[in-house]
Amino acid sequence: MIRTIGLIELNSIAKGIEVADAIIKAASVELLKSHSICPGKYIVLISGDVGDVKTAIEVGKEVGRAFVLDTLVLPSIHPQLINAINSATNISKVNALGVLEFFSIATCIVAADEAAKAASVDLIEVRLGYGIGGKAFITLTGDVSGVTEAIEAGARVGGDNGMLVNKVVIPSPRKELFDKLL
Repeated sequence: MIRTIGLIELNSIAKGIEVADAIIKAASVELLKSHSICPGKYIVLISGDVGDVKTAIEVGKEVGRAFVLDTLVLPSIHPQLINAINSATNISKVNALGVLEFFSIATCIVAADEAAKAASVDLIEVRLGYGIGGKAFITLTGDVSGVTEAIEAGARVGGDNGMLVNKVVIPSPRKELFDKLL
């Protein structure tokens, strides 16, 4: 089970590929994602022990230098986070829907982890910059009070660093809308 993740976001695809190689050579980490995102940025997502992830991200920052936009090292992640990042969740019940939207990939991941830990909710998806201009968003579900609490917790993360675009809670979404999210 993945417990610690690290991410580095760069504004150069070529430098991103170089950073990905340096990161996986620097420490005993698993490469979870390494690819371009909109608009011409690149992300590298890794997992491993806390110390190895920290070492790898530090090396990535050193190699990436001026091309690094954002980084994170997130220990003790919520068990649903990786499945939501990979769009591999299994949600069967239509309930309240919460959405958080961010300018930053790293902020979105931290906010998703915070939201999932704050209340009894299910993460539906953590979308990281694909076809959405480099932004990122989270969708989650649960009862109205849980979704509201989770959305507020996640929004604080983006509010603190200015990366929150918007947040919504939809108490009773139509089943058709919910089905399209899954």
